Amino acid sequence: MFNHFYSGKRVLLTGHTGFKGGWLSLWLSELGAEVHGLSLQAAGGPTLHEVIAPGCFASQRVCDIRDFKALSPAIAEIRPDVVFHLAAQALVRRSYQDPLETFSSNATGTAHLLEAIRINRIHCTTLVVTSDKCYENREWEFAYRENDPLGGHDVYSMSKGATELVAQSWNRSFFLNDPDLGPVVTARAGNVIGGGDYAADRIVPDCIRALMEARPILIRNPAAVRPWQHVLECIGGYLCLAARVARDGKTSPVASAFNFGPDPSSLQPVRRLVEEVLACWPGEWVDGSDQKGVHEAKLLTLAIDKAASLLGWRPVWTFDQGVRATIEWYRHRHEAGNFEHGMEGFSRSQIRSYVADAVRSGLPWTA
Repeated sequence: MFNHFYSGKRVLLTGHTGFKGGWLSLWLSELGAEVHGLSLQAAGGPTLHEVIAPGCFASQRVCDIRDFKALSPAIAEIRPDVVFHLAAQALVRRSYQDPLETFSSNATGTAHLLEAIRINRIHCTTLVVTSDKCYENREWEFAYRENDPLGGHDVYSMSKGATELVAQSWNRSFFLNDPDLGPVVTARAGNVIGGGDYAADRIVPDCIRALMEARPILIRNPAAVRPWQHVLECIGGYLCLAARVARDGKTSPVASAFNFGPDPSSLQPVRRLVEEVLACWPGEWVDGSDQKGVHEAKLLTLAIDKAASLLGWRPVWTFDQGVRATIEWYRHRHEAGNFEHGMEGFSRSQIRSYVADAVRSGLPWTA
């Protein structure tokens, strides 16, 4: 896969203890990469990280990307070939509670990472992960393209737009014309689901907690429409983009921002997602709409034509397949008595199943 690009590569993941970071770390280890993690301490309670950590990492460091004096020597010691930057404050509702933390983690933290790579003269490919919420969302039916304006109503969305601008400005100011520095690209994905997400105020983890406690699922915005995709979809896109830009160089057309979203058929209201969850794990839901709640977008979707055209990337699993794989993971862990034992192997089996389906679809990255 990916023309064997990752085999033997030293890869740094910031935010490796998070949900996306965990799945990306596991897939990289499947590809034969030497995976190094840098993150805040893993959250309390159940996590994906705790079940994959024993067989996944060459090293792990506890480090706050807002602390440049700690971050820079860590980067210098690892000297990665590839960097996937996922460390971030990732929740819209939390950004209302602590806007300064959100901005400093997302925008300033990204500046710290890029500056650490620059001053340590590390020639690596850097992929900065942001969000579909980086766009100035007009809540229209049109899908957002990579050249649409950045912005955001809430601090979280604004911080993701600012992260894109940070990456763009550091790249143009320092990386692009310096032969000792590698390419910097950004990736934007939609609403991601998958096993191992236990964050507060996310719909699938909220569903799982309610089902485990045999209580109704409370839905804040049942009519809100989101571009749902399984976590392996966007991670496959990240892997594809980083491998291609490392090969083609920082002046190539692929050295730019990319959307990795689902097929248009996966653009579904929250209510439909919950109903699909309940088809896999029986229970019930109730409408918890709050007209006085904080602002959250009602409609947002991404155009993925660029990724299809330049990378040959496209989604593999349907909406229903993604939801089923997600709920299978949680039921395997919480109902089958595999709270820790066997979950790394089960997670790897889901990656292999996804890859097998991608091979059958004839996607170029599977070569």
